[in-house]
Amino acid sequence: MADSALITPDKAAFAAALPHGGRLLGLDLGTQTIGLALCDAGWSIASPAHTHKRGKFGKDKDALAEFIAKQSVKGLVLGLPLNMDGSESPRSQAARAFARNIAVLGLPILLWDERWSTVAAERAMIAQDMSRAKRAEKIDAHAAALILQAAIDGLAML
Repeated sequence: MADSALITPDKAAFAAALPHGGRLLGLDLGTQTIGLALCDAGWSIASPAHTHKRGKFGKDKDALAEFIAKQSVKGLVLGLPLNMDGSESPRSQAARAFARNIAVLGLPILLWDERWSTVAAERAMIAQDMSRAKRAEKIDAHAAALILQAAIDGLAML
């Protein structure tokens, strides 16, 4: 893998970095966990994968690298937590720093506005009559799937 990768909020630049498509990994970055979601190589549908409990960055990076290799992932979509007015916050800066750190994996990274993703994921899980405990366990992966689905829907419009 390369030492660095494209990190961009620009859908067209991200798509150009992946001219042959390929599976994408959606990431919902939290302070304690990282929600993971996958889509198919044709960028049609995103599904929750699992929630990774965060630890030291080196271990998190190694776990992501292993998951990426096992799933043949070609690009990453990282949720960018913006304020409601579209401005950046300290959480946005933390997501950008995480993107710079995982760029060593050599995959293009699309930064995607994640406003309302967790709220929408929780509402959907409540509508499925999922217990509070089960929601807490799966919310980040479901939010990652919503982020990834929004991104692939946006990419399809290019």
